[in-house]
Amino acid sequence: MLTDLEPSRVVEGVEERTAEAAKQLWQSLTPAQKEAVEAVAVDMWAPFIHTIEQEVPEADIAHDKVPVSKYLGEAVDKVRRQEHKELMAQGDETLKGTRQLWLYNPQHFSPEQRSAFAALKDLHLKVARAWAAKELFRKFWEYQAAGWARRFFKNWFGWVSRSRLKPVVEVAQMIKRHLENLLTSLKPHITNAVIEGLNSKIQSIKAAARGFRSFRNYRIRILFLCGKLNLYPL
Repeated sequence: MLTDLEPSRVVEGVEERTAEAAKQLWQSLTPAQKEAVEAVAVDMWAPFIHTIEQEVPEADIAHDKVPVSKYLGEAVDKVRRQEHKELMAQGDETLKGTRQLWLYNPQHFSPEQRSAFAALKDLHLKVARAWAAKELFRKFWEYQAAGWARRFFKNWFGWVSRSRLKPVVEVAQMIKRHLENLLTSLKPHITNAVIEGLNSKIQSIKAAARGFRSFRNYRIRILFLCGKLNLYPL
């Protein structure tokens, strides 16, 4: 999907997720429209970034916290699965049935979950250190000055690099490669939040229709309901 963040509307959609499909999205804009683009909020998929650099080279690229949180959450779960396997081999079921506790926001826990999670964190588990790294990174998004955010990341990255938690270290290295684009996202109004909201609405459209026989019909429906088109006659 190609969306306009300020009016919160879908501009165009294509069927596939490929570099060629991303290029098709940009080709739906006029040269004047592309020249007016100041910044693009996008996930960290390399073909998206390369296409943006080709089509709107003067625009800033911003990655916000949604994909970063997703990758860090997946890293925590990998650590949990690996450690659970090791513990089970020793007959230890400490981590059995705890997946949700490590992935969900503790603010939404029931009193029983909060108590169980507090006990787990005191056991010096590898997954507890991975979870702590994920939670600590939330502070990055609170900074408004790039210099302070960069300093925080340097300290966080150093700590994670010494953790010997391979899945978390790999995500930290990926974040480091995209750090400049993450710092761009700290600027006001450059966020994927609009995209997340539109994606939710698009999924509702698909569910209400019980699916579509062709992408053409799906695209028309999306643009009709999410494109904020002027449908009044001239």
